[in-house]
Amino acid sequence: MTPLDILIMAAGKGTRMKSRIPKVLQRLAGRPLLHHVLDQAAHLGARSAIVITGHGAAEVEAATAGAESAAGTFDLKFVRQEPQLGTGHAVQQAVPHLRDDGTAVVLSGDVPLTQADTLRALVAASAGDRLALLTVDLSDPTGYGRIVRDAQGAVQGIVEHKDATDAQRAITEVYSGIMAVPARLLRGWLARLTNDNAQGEYYLTDIVAMAVQDAVPVVAHRITDALQVAGVNSPLQLAELERAHQLRTARSLMEQGVRLADPARLDLRDDARTGVRGALVCGQDVEIDVNCVFTGRVELGEGVHIGANCCIANARIAAGAVIHPFTHIDGEKLGATVGAGALIGPFARLRPGAQLGREVHIGNFVEVKNSTLADGAKANHLAYLGDATVGERVNYGAGSITANYDGANKHRTVIEADVHIGSNCVLVAPVTIGAGGTVGGGSTITKDVPPGALGVARGKQVSKENWHRPAKQPKA
Repeated sequence: MTPLDILIMAAGKGTRMKSRIPKVLQRLAGRPLLHHVLDQAAHLGARSAIVITGHGAAEVEAATAGAESAAGTFDLKFVRQEPQLGTGHAVQQAVPHLRDDGTAVVLSGDVPLTQADTLRALVAASAGDRLALLTVDLSDPTGYGRIVRDAQGAVQGIVEHKDATDAQRAITEVYSGIMAVPARLLRGWLARLTNDNAQGEYYLTDIVAMAVQDAVPVVAHRITDALQVAGVNSPLQLAELERAHQLRTARSLMEQGVRLADPARLDLRDDARTGVRGALVCGQDVEIDVNCVFTGRVELGEGVHIGANCCIANARIAAGAVIHPFTHIDGEKLGATVGAGALIGPFARLRPGAQLGREVHIGNFVEVKNSTLADGAKANHLAYLGDATVGERVNYGAGSITANYDGANKHRTVIEADVHIGSNCVLVAPVTIGAGGTVGGGSTITKDVPPGALGVARGKQVSKENWHRPAKQPKA
């Protein structure tokens, strides 16, 4: 195969985004647009990727240099286009890095959803000696360059919208901004570009007429899926692409057997904090209700039910578990696991390091962080478990907390098997409650409780008979 060198145009300001963040760093499914495009270089097995930056160049380069898609798969380079004088001028900046033995594939940093199979077909059409254009038919081609063909249907050129006649603007086949061209030919054509047009810019599309003049075949790989060539120029367009992308993800999941209450109300995102790519892996008979957001890698075992309005990130949920509505699970780098048959929520929060065994119950407004709960343990109401090791069949009362932080260091609480913790207790770590022990409601426990013992630490109750409440004084 001819070596592939990917050229990505990422110099535009994106004025209509009305954002301080460069357009190519705006996020789709939790991932910058430019990183989606770089993924294609990896999928194609490219030799190199050359990113042409301009507006916000330093920020774009810093955010992209360590992109996972580029790590160890191809040689990543950056060149700057300053000032920005058109698409042809942009590609001219990459010429010193092009080698004549390769095919250059030109992509746009704000067109994130092109499929790898489409680009492979485009490269195949180029065949190492042709100029291949990716084209698409649009019902509204406004703003796009039109494909001009001769009477026999051969491509003769591309006319930019601003330079097109009324007859040419009626053409619905448009150039997507994506092409594959032998680098040795591209180099010569770029040197011949002029800016004799309405915009005073150097158009990359002018090389089509040069190819025709030089008797180099120009071919078009024509597709009908406009989503693959859709660009982002405004917050509205970004939102539209987001929903279209998420709907594709939802359909793919349903084809695998996942039951989605509404495929239009599902989101799968990359985790920008950890760099974990978005992946939702589901067993058989998984059911997901509406408005659920999955971030990073999430695994759902057979028969898992996810209630409405849940946010789940970097977690493994075993078979038969039920995650009730409005639950927030975020494993971050440590991960979070939920055992088989567990019941979580509603309104529960599992933080990094939460490791729950089989048939654990975590109820409403219970928070678990960096804690292990063994099989059958229950914390059903209004509680906090942080830095704790909880044994089997423990019952953890409403309003109880582990006081794990002394202001400088974290300490661990150990609650052994079959312990009962009463309501409204404070367990001041480090402390151990022995197997089968009981902590009386309202206790603040600062010392270990032996196995089988009752620990109580609270003021003695006093009752005063015939007590009269203070009464309001009459107004003068």
